[in-house]
Amino acid sequence: MGTMNRRRFISITAAAAGCGLAWPAFAATPLQEAVSWRGQALGAPTSLVIYHQDPVAAERLLRQVRSEVDRLEQIFSLYRPGSAISQLNRLGALAMPPSELVALLETCRKAWEVTGGVFDPTVQPLWKVLAEHFSMPGASAGGPTSTEIREALDLVGFDKVSFDQSRVAFGRPGMALTLNGIAQGYITDRAVELLRRGGIEKSIVDLGEIRVLGSKPDGGPWQVGIRDVATPAGRAAAIELVDKAVATSSAAGFSFDAAGRFTHLLNPRTGASVTGDRSVTVTARDAAKADAFSTAFSLMSSEDIRAVVKREGDIDVMLSDSRDGWRTP
Repeated sequence: MGTMNRRRFISITAAAAGCGLAWPAFAATPLQEAVSWRGQALGAPTSLVIYHQDPVAAERLLRQVRSEVDRLEQIFSLYRPGSAISQLNRLGALAMPPSELVALLETCRKAWEVTGGVFDPTVQPLWKVLAEHFSMPGASAGGPTSTEIREALDLVGFDKVSFDQSRVAFGRPGMALTLNGIAQGYITDRAVELLRRGGIEKSIVDLGEIRVLGSKPDGGPWQVGIRDVATPAGRAAAIELVDKAVATSSAAGFSFDAAGRFTHLLNPRTGASVTGDRSVTVTARDAAKADAFSTAFSLMSSEDIRAVVKREGDIDVMLSDSRDGWRTP
């Protein structure tokens, strides 16, 4: 979580079969044509392939998706100083917030509750302390002082955020939110909603997270290849998806220091960073859920992950590291 994309470490790409890790030219059905688009969303490369019998109508849908992505970035992006979340972080409160922000905060609250507070979008003060420390010339390799970490932790806690349709407010001055651990998934889901309303039954959407609509044009499941570049030779695996989403997180996504001791995956209770080469891949019915749980599970033990998976009932998890390769928790 934070202001940088957290999973460019992994190549996660739709493949027509097997685990080919390059964006393919899928074979369209005789009555449908594949129309594709590539761009950027929340700082991450994005791509979209849809199938439609009318290329003009398909292009119109793609324009609608691009417009929606831009609109939602103006709400969720920490890169944009005028975004709703940037204003909230500066002011500590936001009157008449966008309905999408309130909806996503509600999703965050559910993930926060289910994970026992491990998923917590209020860790932005911790990110800021680390970013400021390691941006200084001659910064200590040991990271910020214990006092600095403790002061940042005093500003962390999703229970200190109040929100409804009329107002979002922080309970303490200096608090801040990052939705980078879930917003890409939410935007992906909104794009899928647009496509469904436009009559699209088969599509693959990658707006920072991947979600597939229906099956492949040939009726089989989409196969998504995941390649973990944090492990030797970029160990690869394939996941079959029909009307599902997939998201992946790892400490290897970004580190503040060259040694990799201070990463973007921050424990909201202790302030410590997740280190090592374990990656977590989650499939779920929607991309926001896959996004949130892939973040949270990166901070959790296998036992705790299994407990959440059993309780939720609609998510699957794969772990990978250099010792054991891909496996279930």
